[in-house]
Amino acid sequence: MQPSHLATPLATIEQLETSGSQLDGIPADLEDSVRFAGARLTQAAGILLRLPQEIVAQAIVVFTRFFLGPEGGSLAEYDTKNISASSLYIIAKMSAWPKSPRNVINVYTYLDSLSSTFIDIEELERKHDAEEYYVSEGTFQSQKAQLFAIEPHILRVLGFQLHVSLPYTLCITYLQALDVFNQPRASELAKRAIARLNDALLSPQLLYLTHQSPCLATAAIYLAAKEVGVKLPDVEWWEVFDTDREELGFLVVGMLSVANFALEEKGKWGKRKVPMTVEELEVELESRRASNSEE
Repeated sequence: MQPSHLATPLATIEQLETSGSQLDGIPADLEDSVRFAGARLTQAAGILLRLPQEIVAQAIVVFTRFFLGPEGGSLAEYDTKNISASSLYIIAKMSAWPKSPRNVINVYTYLDSLSSTFIDIEELERKHDAEEYYVSEGTFQSQKAQLFAIEPHILRVLGFQLHVSLPYTLCITYLQALDVFNQPRASELAKRAIARLNDALLSPQLLYLTHQSPCLATAAIYLAAKEVGVKLPDVEWWEVFDTDREELGFLVVGMLSVANFALEEKGKWGKRKVPMTVEELEVELESRRASNSEE
């Protein structure tokens, strides 16, 4: 039976409990840091490539799925930045906004040249045309070969299942159903809800891999309405959108926690860059081992 295009294949309990990276000795906190940095890298690259948010969101979900579960890819085997680049390239290629290998490679090389992992993406977009960043012909050919070589690995690990059902359109549809667009701050509410959905893509709790789009859209609306001060119906309206109170509460807390997690990550890494390659990850592990032996 073909999977429904209205639903996203969700992670199993087994996939959430253990990953291929952890089986290879990568500590869970380091895995969270690298996965978070990889998702942000995908987001930054998508913005600099001027791709629609729907394409970027699909690529982030595919990137995250790749490292999920004991049968998934391991950070000890695959460079995070290569999985990010290939995920974005594959999803864009299947859309109405394909990007050439050169443009993708230029953007990722540019992002790799920056001194910090925690970049101001909007500031970058205003100041730089990263697609024109110079890459030598030799470097381009080498990285293009890597880009193409990673693609079958992603398809194999994901079982050729690249479908992602996103909550953005549902979010607007639900707002219309709730008849909030007649209220003065309706536009602000819609923008805030979409921003919360974007934040959820970076959640260490993998909200897009554990909950379906109707629930994500409902939670984003609920949280945004509280933040903006727009009054919603007094009844338990979320149940109409297939979301129970317990799931709503969990998602709201999860969405709220993303900002704090990002601040903690920025504080933990400081001026150091989060390892994005197997070699950089091994250096970080060696540093941790040395620190533990001195204690």
